[in-house]
Amino acid sequence: MTGGSTEVGGGPSRRERLRAGTVQEIKQAALGLIAEHGSANLRFTDIARSMGMTPPALYRYFADRDELLTALVADSFDTLSDALTATRDTVPPDDLDGRFLATCVTYRAWALRNPERFALIFGSPVPGYAAPADGPTVAAARRAMEHMVELVTATAERGRFGSPLVPDAEEATLLAWATVHGFVTLEAHGHLDKLDQEARDRLFTVQARLAARTAGLAPPVDGS
Repeated sequence: MTGGSTEVGGGPSRRERLRAGTVQEIKQAALGLIAEHGSANLRFTDIARSMGMTPPALYRYFADRDELLTALVADSFDTLSDALTATRDTVPPDDLDGRFLATCVTYRAWALRNPERFALIFGSPVPGYAAPADGPTVAAARRAMEHMVELVTATAERGRFGSPLVPDAEEATLLAWATVHGFVTLEAHGHLDKLDQEARDRLFTVQARLAARTAGLAPPVDGS
């Protein structure tokens, strides 16, 4: 963030606060358009129109559409990571089965609560966009995805590692996440709408158990 001086006490200046507020407004407008039309059709002109601004004005905050998309992807991974961390910390560290189930449940809840963010980071690639190889999206994605890796590692360290379906721990973890992610993707896209909530919850618990077995974890217990 550039421009403006800090206020007495070292806080951000009024100009910096206004800029930060506008940046956040741009992001929210973009997410709203992504929810309506998909990320592939995101354009500065549409964002500006929805905010009552001119397109050139947006370039004072983001160099181009790709820079805005990069910020949105990083933000999305960060909100997912924050949700997973908050949930993990409500379960005792030694209750690895409970932590695994809580991680799966939170991942699902976050996706259903934030469909536009879920689609942005896990949906079809945006035509013409490639995240910077060493940019903020890489670090943010790693933080979000490390939760399941940490659970597998903690299980192994405690001598409670079972027999994963895939011998390599990293591959087993990836497959466990893919097992959960597949169900969540179907549900987020409305393909399970013919089932009532109770049925979807029941099937998801089964899917989480399958994911746990894939990674060599003991199956989570209902209600953990």
